[in-house]
Amino acid sequence: MRRILFACLGVAIAQGAAPQASAQTALSDGKVRIGVLNDASGPYMDLAGPGSVLAARMAAEDFGSKVLGAPIEIVSADHQNKPDVGSTIARLWFDEQGIDAITDVPTSSVALAVQEVVRDKKKVFLISGAATAALTGKSCSPYSIQTSEDTRALGAGTAGAVLRGGADSWFFLTADYAFGHQMEADSTRVILAGGGKIAGSVRHPQNTPDFSSFLLQAQASGAKAIGLANAGNDTVNAIRQAVEFGLTQEGRKLVGLILHISDVHALGLDKAHGLQLVEGFYWDMNDESRAFAKRFHAQFGKMPTREQATTYATVLHYLRAIEAAKTDRAEDVMKAMKAMPMKFFGEEGPIREDGRWMHDLRLYEVKKPNESKYPWDYYKLVTTIPAEDAFTPLSESECPYVKKP
Repeated sequence: MRRILFACLGVAIAQGAAPQASAQTALSDGKVRIGVLNDASGPYMDLAGPGSVLAARMAAEDFGSKVLGAPIEIVSADHQNKPDVGSTIARLWFDEQGIDAITDVPTSSVALAVQEVVRDKKKVFLISGAATAALTGKSCSPYSIQTSEDTRALGAGTAGAVLRGGADSWFFLTADYAFGHQMEADSTRVILAGGGKIAGSVRHPQNTPDFSSFLLQAQASGAKAIGLANAGNDTVNAIRQAVEFGLTQEGRKLVGLILHISDVHALGLDKAHGLQLVEGFYWDMNDESRAFAKRFHAQFGKMPTREQATTYATVLHYLRAIEAAKTDRAEDVMKAMKAMPMKFFGEEGPIREDGRWMHDLRLYEVKKPNESKYPWDYYKLVTTIPAEDAFTPLSESECPYVKKP
């Protein structure tokens, strides 16, 4: 098992020259190693995958390829969306490869498993992929920050907006793992509080190719909105097949509770137009995002998803924290990351004591084909959601490390 896992670890070359003596005293082994752990071959490959590895490498290069005079090294591995594989890789990285921090990690069940490892090993976890709010809630760790949007923010923002638009009855197609379950629960709470009702729900396995039986149940429910509490290829396949089944022509609202620009690109505007989604990053949102996206596109051939962009910004924040703390010791770096706001493409926000990065989100609507004026021109802004309205208030946090008044 160990030989197989080592064989699948993709390792990027170390950047920069040998560390100076001063760096060796400040850093645990004279260099900083960051592991990008994600889905490199399955349903979430497009939203994370090699693009997140590139984003982390760009962050290291933009930082100067060194921190405290020592080289920055980026390694990567495919967790195959399996918690046991993810946690085993994390242990091997920490115990035998000297990894200082792990980042990205889409698939909440894998992230929760890795969270247990980093808590045990006292290593840094930069969660720029997984969306379950439990990672900074009841399953939080003093060695983790979560910079990805979570199920509370995505569910509340999207479901609330669609509900206010008149879709007051819902049916959920839910991915059968931690992320999907919590996304449905968070969205349901918002819908019921707003006077809506739940007509039914069904759970499907991850990476489902055929949604026909699930969509027939949704159709029979009579619900005005079909909430897709899934992600990646599952969301793309569900939307594509729902359009083919004629659900949108019947006036049903398809609601992607977590959508990425890679999903919209795969669907095409002819099928995706009218979808509403919440994003913390859109490549065309300001001058800094456009500058980064154009550099990323030049190397990758696609515009970055929010997960890839967030991985870039999170790795930069981690490196700045090492520089500020003058060490890579996890406790000191965590204090430094929480002591300064995280910069994010012309914007910034604080990291709370539970590890939750606070930032405004935006509700977008996917454009019609005739509204798009240039390549990747997919979204139009509907409204901005303040961070305080999007994320769980600290006073309601279930994180045991949060000090209650």
